[in-house]
Order: sequence, then structure tokens, then C-alpha cells
Amino acid sequence: MNAIGIDVSKRKSMVAILRPGGEVVAKPFEVSHLSKDLRSLIHRIRSLDGESRIVMECTGHYYETIAHELVSAGLFVSAVNPQLIRHYQDEDNSLRKVESDKADSLKIARYTLDRWSKLKQYGLMDELRNQLKTMNRQFGFYMKHKTAMKNNLIGLLDQTYPGVNTYFDSPAREDGSQKWVDFADCYWHADCVRKISVDAFVDHYQKWCHRKKYNFSKTKAEEIYETAKEPVSVLPKDVFTKRIIKQAVEQLNTASRTVEQLRSLMNETAAQLPEYSVVMAMKGVGPSLGPQLIAEIGDVSRFTHRNAITAFAGVDPGVNESGDYSQKSIHASKHGSPALRKTLFQVMDVLIKTKPQDDPVYLFMDKKRAQGKAYYVYMTAGANKFLRIYYGRVKEYLASLPQ
Repeated sequence: MNAIGIDVSKRKSMVAILRPGGEVVAKPFEVSHLSKDLRSLIHRIRSLDGESRIVMECTGHYYETIAHELVSAGLFVSAVNPQLIRHYQDEDNSLRKVESDKADSLKIARYTLDRWSKLKQYGLMDELRNQLKTMNRQFGFYMKHKTAMKNNLIGLLDQTYPGVNTYFDSPAREDGSQKWVDFADCYWHADCVRKISVDAFVDHYQKWCHRKKYNFSKTKAEEIYETAKEPVSVLPKDVFTKRIIKQAVEQLNTASRTVEQLRSLMNETAAQLPEYSVVMAMKGVGPSLGPQLIAEIGDVSRFTHRNAITAFAGVDPGVNESGDYSQKSIHASKHGSPALRKTLFQVMDVLIKTKPQDDPVYLFMDKKRAQGKAYYVYMTAGANKFLRIYYGRVKEYLASLPQ
């Protein structure tokens, strides 16, 4: 039994190799994440006598490179939740806490020996989950960028055509385009509308709707024309103003397209994971929030119990007790993944708006609201209950699948 513990960092890793009884096969040594050094590590592991198992923490995305290379070489690799390693206490380091890459690699190697038979092989599903999580983080980044670009465009339009962004409330199309944005691209200044006759505008607007494949309404066109007479434009209708408005529209459309492409790609990727159908059947979850949940939660089987997954999300109640004192109302710990908490709150918001009367999470939150609980309290409590149900349903389904 060769237990190989790898402490992964950005461009290099620290590797230690132990055998039962505390035998040190290799003192901690450094390996760069370069093809040559990784091939050398693979050769060294293969040259060992007996079975070898490799364990590393699934921290960030740095471990993915080395895990992929080792698995591709046919080696047994297990990517473990960092919390399990952090809370693991071995006999050689039960009292003193040594914080170094070398000490960490030895600790991971000892963990490997102690959990030998329970280690799970890193495989295709893990790589899919990593891809999905990366997509979700990019999705979040571009959503923030889209919001910034939207606010920027509205700020500019407030100086050329105030209120034009409120003319249409049509939802975004699959490609991310929105009617009010397309309208502002064409009619970027109030003078584009009010400086021509109503008949000329109605005719032009009808042709624009046909070209952009939007529904045309003469009544709506006449309403827009009348409304365009009211705004006070700060910036003049000239080439410079037109250019900055067009640039702002282009930037918003680019961000919107990227968001929708990522949303579609995430759904396609999540659909390849076994728990997809179970998650998508839950109330409050759709083709956008479902993949986000799966991305941030990851493999449910790595959580040993329901409390572990709520702690991971940071929606578990904190603890405030000492001696005979015990506080009854405790705020959530807020430890764990803020990205997951955000997604959970979005799911809770959907439940609050849709009010599914057969959903236990909504009924639970509604009960808390009726008791006068604060918004954050019942939303957090609902997220906690939702995660527990998620954990139970997904774990039960995965256990029913053929091994």
C-alpha cells in the first residue's frame, strides 16, 4: 500500500509517499505542473511495489490539471473535500498544528492510509462537475458585467431619450437580445422620433418590427410617438452621441449573448450528470438555477450527512452557548460557499413568487412568514430545508443506480 498525498498549489505541488506503520517511502518533494515533471512523477509512482492510491484536496481549480494527468495515466486518484482533510486528526499530529506544504502533504498521505478502502476514484463525472462549476463562475461574472453594461446604457439614454428603456417589458430572447435595447439602438435619441411626423414614424417603426421580427402594434407606435415629445434631452443629436450610444448597445448585447450561451451550455453539461432529472423535478428550479445548484453543490456523495451539506452552504445555524447560557435565536453561520447561498436564495425567491401549495419548502417559509419572522430568517431557513431535501432525494437516487 503506497499512500501518496499531494498538497496542490497554483503552479506546483508537494508530494509525500507513506506506507502502513509510518514508513516513509518518499519525504515531501516538489513537483511543477509541467508535462515533463508530471511524467516523471507518474513514472516514479508506477515504479513503486504494491498498490498505489493518490489523494489531493479539490481546492479551487488548481488540482484539476494534475488530477487529469494522473488519471489519464491509469493511476488511482481521489479528490477529497478540503474540510475532511482539515478536520482529520492523525496520531503524529494530533496536538501540534504545523502549517506548511510539506506537513500538509504528509497529513494527506496519512489520511489516504486511514481511508484507503473508502476512497473514491476521480473520473469523468468529476471532470464534468469541474467544467460545470467553471462555467457557473463565468456565468456569474458575465451576469455582473451585463448588469453594469445595462446600467451604463440606461445612464446614457437618460441624457438622450429618458424613459425609453421602459417602453417594452418583453423577456430576453434565446440569443439574449431585448426589444428595448434594439429599439434604443435604432431610435437612440428622442429627436429620432419626434422630429418626424407621426405617420412617418409609424411606417418606419412597422418596418423595424418586421425586420427585427417583433410584433407590431399601431396603437403602441402612436403611444411611443406621443411620449417622445415629453423628454428633455441633455446630449445633442449628433455623430458623437450616436457613437457612444451604439457602442454601449453593442457592449450590452455582447454580454447578453455570452450569458445566454453559457446558460445553454451549462444546461447541456448538467444534463449529462446522473442527478439532473431529480434536481430539475424540484420546485423553484429551472433550466438556469438547476445547473447552477448542481455546479456549486457538486457530488452529493462526498457529504456524509445533511448537516455537512448545509454547513458547506453556510445556511446552518451558528452556535452561541457557554456554560449555562444558550442563545435561542442564532444567525446562520455564513461559512462555506457564498455562490451556493446566492443560488439557494434565488430558488427561495422563485418559490415565494410562484407559491406552490404542494411544496414543503414553500409551506415551511410561508409558515415562518406568518409567524412574523424577518425576511432573511425565513429565506435562510427555507434554504436549509431545501438543501436537506435535495440531499435526501439525490443521494437516494444515486444509491439506486447500478454500480
